[in-house]
Amino acid sequence: MKVTPVIAVLAAGSALLTACGTPASGLGPEPLTPLSRWQLRVEPQMDQIALAVHESGLSPAQRSALASLALRAGQAQSAEIVVEAPSGDDPAALQMAWAVAEALRPSGTPVRLSAYSAPDPRAPIVVGFARLQAVSYDCSQQWGSLTRHADNGPSQGLGCATISNMAAQIADPRDIQGQRPMGPSDAGRRTVVIQHYRQGEPTAAQTTGSGGSQLSSAIN
Repeated sequence: MKVTPVIAVLAAGSALLTACGTPASGLGPEPLTPLSRWQLRVEPQMDQIALAVHESGLSPAQRSALASLALRAGQAQSAEIVVEAPSGDDPAALQMAWAVAEALRPSGTPVRLSAYSAPDPRAPIVVGFARLQAVSYDCSQQWGSLTRHADNGPSQGLGCATISNMAAQIADPRDIQGQRPMGPSDAGRRTVVIQHYRQGEPTAAQTTGSGGSQLSSAIN
């Protein structure tokens, strides 16, 4: 009977040691390297605008918003722009959907008309396209307990802020997926350089004036 308190004390001490011995990286699967837990990745996201239906058609503000959206779609090299009209066969909504599609066609990006279920047949016209978005993480929730360092391993949040900062700075998220194809080489310029080299002439392009005067004229 006297042994029971000793066993209880030993069990409590073992539990405390077990808690202190939890790896710093948490209880999840161990990454291959300390910095491989967080990776640059992308996810699809919709870039959409909503246009109120007017009997008179598109307003100047709506045309400006469509031009901005078409420019973003071109920069993202989107496969298509989707124009969604509310279901219900409202003549004004249908006419405006066609007007939106016609306003977008000169952008060069394919336009597709569609319908969506809406409680009001005069619901807004929804225009948008799918684009890639670089993923950033909420690193404030990833640190865990910094006192768990029995294995002398990295903390669970190591590398989270670095990856999130990189994701915020990358201009084109498509670069995360891989290297983009290179453009065609300038065969004509290469031929000129080789000919100058064979004739013993300078191969650099000829420049006129001094760099200082060019900068001065550019600033003025």
